[in-house]
Amino acid sequence: MAKKRNSERVERPSKETIQKAKGIFKYMRPYRGMFVLGWIFLLLSASAGMVFPFLMGQLLGSGESTTPSMADSIKAIDLNNVSTVVLALFILFAAQSIFSFFRVVIFTNVTENTLRDVRKDAFSRLVHMPMDFFNQNKVGELTSRVSADITQVQDTLRTTIAEFFRQIFTIVIGIAVLALISWKLALIMLASVPVVAIVAVFFGRFIRKLSKEAQSETANSNSILEESLMGISNVKAFTNESMLVRRFTTAINHIRRLNVKSGLWRGAFVSFIIFCVFGAIVLVIWQGILMTQGPDPTLNSKDFFSFIMYTIFMGASISAIPDMYASIQKTVGATENLMSIINEDSEEELMTGELKPALSGKITFENVQFAYPQRSDIEVLKGIDLSVERNQTIALVGSSGAGKSTIASLLLNYYPLTGGSIVFDDTKIEGIDVTHLREHMAIVPQEVLLFAGSIRENILFGKENATNEEIIDAAKQANAWEFIQSFPEGLETAVGDRGVQLSGGQKQRIAIARAILKNPTILILDEATSALDSESEKLVQDALQTLMQGRTSIVIAHRLSTIRSADCIYVMEAGQIAESGKHDELIEQHGVYSKLVQLQTVEHST
Repeated sequence: MAKKRNSERVERPSKETIQKAKGIFKYMRPYRGMFVLGWIFLLLSASAGMVFPFLMGQLLGSGESTTPSMADSIKAIDLNNVSTVVLALFILFAAQSIFSFFRVVIFTNVTENTLRDVRKDAFSRLVHMPMDFFNQNKVGELTSRVSADITQVQDTLRTTIAEFFRQIFTIVIGIAVLALISWKLALIMLASVPVVAIVAVFFGRFIRKLSKEAQSETANSNSILEESLMGISNVKAFTNESMLVRRFTTAINHIRRLNVKSGLWRGAFVSFIIFCVFGAIVLVIWQGILMTQGPDPTLNSKDFFSFIMYTIFMGASISAIPDMYASIQKTVGATENLMSIINEDSEEELMTGELKPALSGKITFENVQFAYPQRSDIEVLKGIDLSVERNQTIALVGSSGAGKSTIASLLLNYYPLTGGSIVFDDTKIEGIDVTHLREHMAIVPQEVLLFAGSIRENILFGKENATNEEIIDAAKQANAWEFIQSFPEGLETAVGDRGVQLSGGQKQRIAIARAILKNPTILILDEATSALDSESEKLVQDALQTLMQGRTSIVIAHRLSTIRSADCIYVMEAGQIAESGKHDELIEQHGVYSKLVQLQTVEHST
């Protein structure tokens, strides 16, 4: 889906792309005063730069000449004196250095301030996106958008735009000066400009398309890299290193082909420009020499050398423009991608509930139907009716794919319901503010994700402003304090990427400590002990019993021995509730639950 979206963006009309990319300017608005000042210094720097070829020409052509020069009309300084011209050049260099320094510093400050705000908004948008957004987009592609695309924008805002303007300024002023010096030579020089301009328009459109395709493929290769490293244990267990290397190689070969193709076209264009521009320079020099010689010269040698210097400056500027133009076009694509993320509807826009009722823990499912947005034709839940009273514990059991974890996702309001309603006390879930709802919940999943920080930081995820005493108390209640103390660094022990430095049981107890610290009204346990050995399971189960006291608990169970004391057990089958009741009642019915218990008893005994 993400790949499809990227290809759609490449084919969008240019006007729509530019319109979306203009969104970057709202981030520059707070710094517009400083930005304008930067442009003033840029203009001063560029203007000073355009005086250099004139003075240099006067210096090089300082020999005797009977033809009046353009400099004769300038009375401010004596340009016939070589020492005066050299002094003027050094003053010019000093002024240009100062102007350039302030221009670079100001543009860098504006760029970094702007991109800091863009990064913040992009990340804020991503973490507030609905779950379905992450089902449609790969994490690697999203991280590429926030890193590679911002780097592209950074380079352009900081230097490329300023240099692009400077080259345009050089060309425009150069044309005016050339026309003043000799309109005949200027016409020869300008003969190549219309051709170059027409080719540049077509080149810009084509190179932008290739660049966006390359960006899309780079994001795809990044997602392969990230997924491979995140699941490295599975990769090695299934000896699929070679397969992933082949997939990654295919992706980067595609990137290479696109970039090589782009390079070929860019090289052809640059070669064409070099031939046209420098060919015109040769013609100008040849014609200019003829005009300065003979019994009746029509051009002063000083003006001729100034003309040559301006022509060289213009040639360099024209030849530099294609790469800058292509970079700006590439940045437009990168900015569009960033703005697409920032402008995407987040949960705050999609979930409009504003009520913040006091939640006691009472939950009612009324004929709940649900299908995932990406598989709307496959109904996962088919008319679920269940109820949980305050401080009750219910258990959801059944085979894989029965819909147990889906119920947990709906309780957290990850997805909108297809039909029916979920009611907390007397308020439907659609009307409750989503942040308020989740603040009253905690989940302990089967696969615990720990962040690459310390144990303290991971426990604090449950309550950011908790005291050290509260952290230690939560760790003790979670049966985690003993193993935490065994580490030399205690709570400051680094857990590694996704918690790889800890065992499964240790990670589960950190997750339980995190939930205890949050002190939720509603607790969701999603097969929290199914992947543990017997010793770890007992420690975790004891911690869970402590955690479940005094709150509503929804337990998704794989090991049925852990839910015997539940107030009600709901047996799910194919998205429906097949049976419900207490453990003993369900055993006596000799139905689905009884068969599951018997099957697990046989497996355990063998």
